Amino acid sequence: MLGVEVRDELLRAAEVALTRCLRVKPGESVLIITDEPLRNIGVHLWVKARELGAEAIYVEMIARKVHGEEPPKPVAEAMKAADVVIAPTSKSLTHTVARKEAAEKGARVATMPGITEDIFLRTMSVDYELVQKLTEAVAKVLDEGREVRVVTSLGTDLAFSIENRKARRSTGVLVNPGDWGNLPSGEAYIAPVEGTANGVVIVDGSMAGVGVLTQPIKILFKDGVATQIEGGSEAAKLNELLSKYGVEARNLGEFGVGTNPGARVSGVVLEDEKVLGTIHIALGSNFDFGGRIKAPVHLDGIVMKPTVYVDGRLLMKEGVLLLDI
Repeated sequence: MLGVEVRDELLRAAEVALTRCLRVKPGESVLIITDEPLRNIGVHLWVKARELGAEAIYVEMIARKVHGEEPPKPVAEAMKAADVVIAPTSKSLTHTVARKEAAEKGARVATMPGITEDIFLRTMSVDYELVQKLTEAVAKVLDEGREVRVVTSLGTDLAFSIENRKARRSTGVLVNPGDWGNLPSGEAYIAPVEGTANGVVIVDGSMAGVGVLTQPIKILFKDGVATQIEGGSEAAKLNELLSKYGVEARNLGEFGVGTNPGARVSGVVLEDEKVLGTIHIALGSNFDFGGRIKAPVHLDGIVMKPTVYVDGRLLMKEGVLLLDI
């Protein structure tokens, strides 16, 4: 189909996604949304979904320009009508109105922004039972917490409130109507209370829209908003990207903790934010997971080897989770 050579190893990874993670049943409508750069993975998911007896629908759209940009209206409408939506796309559909409305209609939605064949093969083979246990344990701490503080040896020192906010669990198990998340999975994340973040974050892993960093990016927050972004050419690129949007895009929209032992920092946010031993912050939209920020972008930055306190108690020390599971 579409000039794609079907390969057994990619079909096996697709089968894990469809059966273990989404538990697709014969007769269910499975909508695969992709674009030309990720066509290869989209086609393998479509072929395997058909083999499993699903009513598989393949849709290829023009690649979005930025993460969080809405899909075309016909695609958004199709998402609301499907039992299962899988979206291997160049830019993320996770934090979009279309994804939110599809889940509200009962679709199980798995987004796979920027996924490569290597990431697909590597991350679909991890122990998702362990990922689920780690994710649930971190999320429980965040659910019960009121304030988070993050520090690193490079100079990160950021504090913000999470009071009365609930964490999202990205476990890779999306089996109930309305379940949604990334594949591959492995993070617990939460929307910080707007206007409460103060301090500095040194992003030294990767940055959405930029890639793996050669120089750290320093982001200063005041009252929840990134007021300064400093560093080399990569910081300048982030500033340029954000300059196209309003102040909402500079809000601290997310705090997350990676829980996937198979993931590594590759420059693809989908994988990077899942790396065990890291945390990430995001600038921009969070209205779809408990926050109030609506922005046309959602940009994650990965922080390596962080120490994390929740209400003064250690959750992570220099990249090591301190949890009993």
